[in-house]
Amino acid sequence: MALDNAPLGKASDYPDHYDPALLFPVAREENRRRIGLEDGRWPWFGGDLWQAWEISWLRPGGIPEVAWAEIRFPAASPSLIESKSFKLYLNSLNQTVFSSAGQVAEIVTGDLSSACGAAVNVRFLSVDDSGTATGRPSGYELVDNEVVDDVVYDYAPESLSAPGPVVTEKLCSHLLKSNCPVTGQPDWGTVLVSYTGPAIDRAGLLRYIVSFRQKQDFHEHCVETLFTDLLSRCKPQSLTVCARYTRRGGLDINPWRSTEPEEQAGPRLIRQ
Repeated sequence: MALDNAPLGKASDYPDHYDPALLFPVAREENRRRIGLEDGRWPWFGGDLWQAWEISWLRPGGIPEVAWAEIRFPAASPSLIESKSFKLYLNSLNQTVFSSAGQVAEIVTGDLSSACGAAVNVRFLSVDDSGTATGRPSGYELVDNEVVDDVVYDYAPESLSAPGPVVTEKLCSHLLKSNCPVTGQPDWGTVLVSYTGPAIDRAGLLRYIVSFRQKQDFHEHCVETLFTDLLSRCKPQSLTVCARYTRRGGLDINPWRSTEPEEQAGPRLIRQ
């Protein structure tokens, strides 16, 4: 993974004047080759919902303004944005004067779209508008209390199986943990699996999710691995996988991949 020039894992200056050159794109293709996908033929629709909670700039006259934002990157974009570079970029707005929140959103939209190679959707919200949060989305069944006899902490896709009759169900685990591939810092998340197909063995699913505990990969790559493993080993007719990660440095990243084009990331969870 070409991250030699990325700011991740390095001491950084924190510029406070607008600088779009701070954004560091990371090609998605290398990871997709690692999980056996080639030639731009991905078995999913989807995207990455980022929630940015620390956004500020100066209004004309010098008074600061604050907001939070929802940023949606299409999974089909050639690149994702390395998260520390995005934090540095957002910090570069702090001492820059803009005429309105709309102007800031327009500029951020253009910069992110240019960096990742596809149209990005950015929505700024007032800090008085917190949205809604839930512990476990309605209709999802928790697998975290399933009995697992042989827990492993190294990636174990062989744990997955689907020996049961065809069902339609939604499964949830709060036990996803992976690690940053550069710094080793832990990333915590909730996995949401919605599918129609042979019933997935829940203990095996839990064992598989726990096996990510020492895995070093970006959030987006983890979800694409989850999706492709479930698709190939459990043979569902339809499948949606979403991970809602907790925030780090004022950002939370929530990728989802689905066989269904209309699926979305779902509601914000209480840990975010």
